[in-house]
Amino acid sequence: MLRRVFKAFQYRDFRLMWVGACTSSIGTWMQIVAQAWLVYDLSKSGFMLGLDMFLGGIPLFLFSLFGGVLADRIDRRRVLLASQYVQMSSAFTLTALVLLHQVHIWHILGLSFVSGCAQAFGSPAYLALIPTLVKKEDMPNAIALNSIQFNTATVIGPMLGGVAMLKLGNAWCFGLNGLSFLAPILSLSMLHMRIIPEKTTESVIDSMKEGFRFIHRHAAMEALMVLAFAMTALGVPARTFLPIIAKQVFHGGPGIYTGFLSIAGVGSVLGALAVAGLGNVAHKGRIALAMLILMGAVITGFALSRSLPLSFALFFVNGALMVGVFSMVNSLVQLITTNEMRGRVMSVYSFAFRGGMPMGNLVAGWLVPIYTAPAVLAVNGVLLAALGLYFLLVHRRVAAL
Repeated sequence: MLRRVFKAFQYRDFRLMWVGACTSSIGTWMQIVAQAWLVYDLSKSGFMLGLDMFLGGIPLFLFSLFGGVLADRIDRRRVLLASQYVQMSSAFTLTALVLLHQVHIWHILGLSFVSGCAQAFGSPAYLALIPTLVKKEDMPNAIALNSIQFNTATVIGPMLGGVAMLKLGNAWCFGLNGLSFLAPILSLSMLHMRIIPEKTTESVIDSMKEGFRFIHRHAAMEALMVLAFAMTALGVPARTFLPIIAKQVFHGGPGIYTGFLSIAGVGSVLGALAVAGLGNVAHKGRIALAMLILMGAVITGFALSRSLPLSFALFFVNGALMVGVFSMVNSLVQLITTNEMRGRVMSVYSFAFRGGMPMGNLVAGWLVPIYTAPAVLAVNGVLLAALGLYFLLVHRRVAAL
């Protein structure tokens, strides 16, 4: 059973990339914790906290489509290496500024934008590279295992970041994050696999249009992009507004809030392990939609629950279902996509997937003061379940995959 769950680890190149990415993700989460504290300490402004997150994320909307074109034109390893070097330089620059007591809020905001730009070009290349490291039948397993490394980092990174910040100071978190980029740089340098795309005279805009045409020609692909957007727009606010649930519904403090995050992290890892164990299972579309429907029902149940043990249990299940749906939809997109189009298609997928988060949080944030967080989250859950039922029973192209 373990061999089946961790099947993609039999590929040397995938193992290298997994370890490198996990190490870097842990470092990134260490910096996220320390940077949020530093921004608030310097500015005493919640707006600046939001602005820092915005500047770190907006490049993904501005440049990820161009990053996808680039990932289909040159060696994806080179794109990823450049991205790692830029992010490492940003982390070390912030480390130096803090150690020299010269850091100002505009330094942090500017470095966040620079790192976000590097991620905008690196993310499509990474998403396109991972499936090429394993055989096609092991691609779903590799994608699920990749979800495990990300969710493991979201649990370990903040914990280590909190300890380092309290015991050693902010500068150590930034410095350790800078050092963590050496892991993916070393992994990329050791890869045996090489994919050198054919040269083309096609313009960047024409290449981008070809990616959209590829998606349009595959009706199921269009539906998968809609699902990618909707499942984050309607599903992620359940995590975003946890502080309100913890404080207003259960009249608790940071302990209950972090407890929800931790239990969701454990659920996410177990959910990814379950999907990895399924491997290249048949009827992936139906399984993904069934999990989406169940996730909507669980979010609604969580929003309506007034029992703390029940809410913890539901949020654990939600964590498992969320990563399961994400992994399944990602696998379906990757299996349909040809390698020469992978960078462009995955940039559109990333654009839709990541675009749902700020849009969903923005709309929910506008509605929560009017209708309360439980009411908004309950409606989100109902809409998510209804969307899954629609694609399962009416628009059946995804269900047929």
